[in-house]
Amino acid sequence: MDAVRRRFGYRKTGHAGTLDPSAEGVLVLGLGRAATRRLDRYQGMEKEYLAALELGVDTDTQDADGKVTGRGEWRGVTEASFRGALAGLSGARSQVPPMYSALKRGGQPLHRLARSGITVERLPRPIVIHEIELLHFAPPFARLRVRCSKGTYVRTLCAEIGGALGCGAHMTELVRTRVGDLALDRATPLAELLKMTRGEMESRLLPAG
Repeated sequence: MDAVRRRFGYRKTGHAGTLDPSAEGVLVLGLGRAATRRLDRYQGMEKEYLAALELGVDTDTQDADGKVTGRGEWRGVTEASFRGALAGLSGARSQVPPMYSALKRGGQPLHRLARSGITVERLPRPIVIHEIELLHFAPPFARLRVRCSKGTYVRTLCAEIGGALGCGAHMTELVRTRVGDLALDRATPLAELLKMTRGEMESRLLPAG
């Protein structure tokens, strides 16, 4: 977002939901005052992800960038038991946000507190997992497609799957493929966007209304 603001000179910019540093995919940007005021409507929209996980290893960040905090035996996990864990985590429920997140406590992002060795209590938040589709199962690895509500942390979902199976797990890849009706195939890659003139970039913009 900062790179886009600097490149095109917009005073007001915003986004409709962050992506983890190691994640890829759809990031909805609002450029200009009118667009940033309407970002709330996108923040509340359903999202879709492609994710990969590894069973048998827990990390402090719940993804591959973190430190290993535990190991478990994954060899007894079958596709049937894996699908059962997915079913048990589907639907409307609560999820505790991870410490390594952009959520704030006392004005400080949780990830900054976590890197200082501070852990604080996080209240469970209501989420909805509309659908979890198992795309590929090759233990200890699996690939998923997830449709979910706002506020869902997919890396936390991966850790929850590992917890349900009793062996632990962490997310290894994440691509956000859709926000509402804005799909990845309609998105402009950042590197391509930053090579455009302001006029070329603005020709790609969607109406703010």
